[in-house]
Amino acid sequence: MVRVALIGQGYVATIFAWGLSKIKAGKLEPYGVPLGNLDFGVRISDLEVVGSVDVDEEKVGKSLYEVAKMYGLEPEPELRDIYVSPGLALKSTPSFLKVKSLDSGRSLGDAYAKFEEWLDDVKPDVVIDVTSTVNSEPILSWEEAEEKAFKGILPHSQVYAYLSLRRGNLAHVNLQPAYVAGSPGFVKRAEQSRALVLGDDGATGATPLTIDLAEHLKERNRKILSIAQFNIGGNTDFLALMDPDRNDAKEKTKSSFLKDILGYDPPHYIRPTGYLEPLGDKKFVSMHMQWISFGGFMDELVVNMRINDSPALAGYIVDLARLGFLALKKGLYGTLPEVNRFYMKRPGPMGARHVSKIRAYYDLVAFAEELKKK
Repeated sequence: MVRVALIGQGYVATIFAWGLSKIKAGKLEPYGVPLGNLDFGVRISDLEVVGSVDVDEEKVGKSLYEVAKMYGLEPEPELRDIYVSPGLALKSTPSFLKVKSLDSGRSLGDAYAKFEEWLDDVKPDVVIDVTSTVNSEPILSWEEAEEKAFKGILPHSQVYAYLSLRRGNLAHVNLQPAYVAGSPGFVKRAEQSRALVLGDDGATGATPLTIDLAEHLKERNRKILSIAQFNIGGNTDFLALMDPDRNDAKEKTKSSFLKDILGYDPPHYIRPTGYLEPLGDKKFVSMHMQWISFGGFMDELVVNMRINDSPALAGYIVDLARLGFLALKKGLYGTLPEVNRFYMKRPGPMGARHVSKIRAYYDLVAFAEELKKK
């Protein structure tokens, strides 16, 4: 069994837990799980959600069965046994949430100790961070992480990574833009504590498509003149992204691939641009690219999409939990660029170059097959 703990019981984590239970019950096919049909030694049915934390007072204390019902999903009975525990709000939780957290009325030291007690209780093999977007800077050393954590100036995703790595012997997967796998201090600590950090920021919708289109044009020696890509959604992550600081964090991960893929940085506008509640989780994406072809002729591409945001990321969690668990079992620590390059917008470790997602996929398959043989 692979014991999975969820940090942030929003729609992504709920869709993951709900969908996993449906797959195990034979009621869903693993569509949207990139390695769903590849046997690399860990089955989807081996995954078990064993714990969850959140700071939304509407969810804390409820079972995942009840939370799934809140989202209009029909859950399997096994979700009745998993309850949402309070997490850490700190100063980086979106202001629109009514909060119930470990650090309400406690010192940071006591709150961190309570979270570590929760980790000791649920004993996860893999911790999945799907909390709200937060801005951050790379952590260069473990001492820097420790100092900033206890001064209260480390954002929540980096605090969760810090506490996971203090425990060690687990895989910590960061699916939002904070620098975790991109922080040398966390990667080195993971190596020392027989742990893994995977991240950063899951790439599910327009970003991987833009990367592959850029690669396609590069291979044909076409000069890209500009790229415009924006998306608007109505879920709580888009609401949180109305904060300029959070939006800047997302923009950095969504556009960081251009120079690596093309060798130059064309004029571009690639970022979330708005919150519109009626759109719900099915975000609207629009993209425009223009380029110079043979003879100086200019061509253009326009793409419009509606994408169910959270289910796309939930499918990745199925793979990342299995790959993280197996890699630890095989004695791999630190981080795994072979995994990060396919699943993430800004793959760790710091300085890792982007490649097209098509190439990253085949590298990932080869890595998974080799991992099985180790």
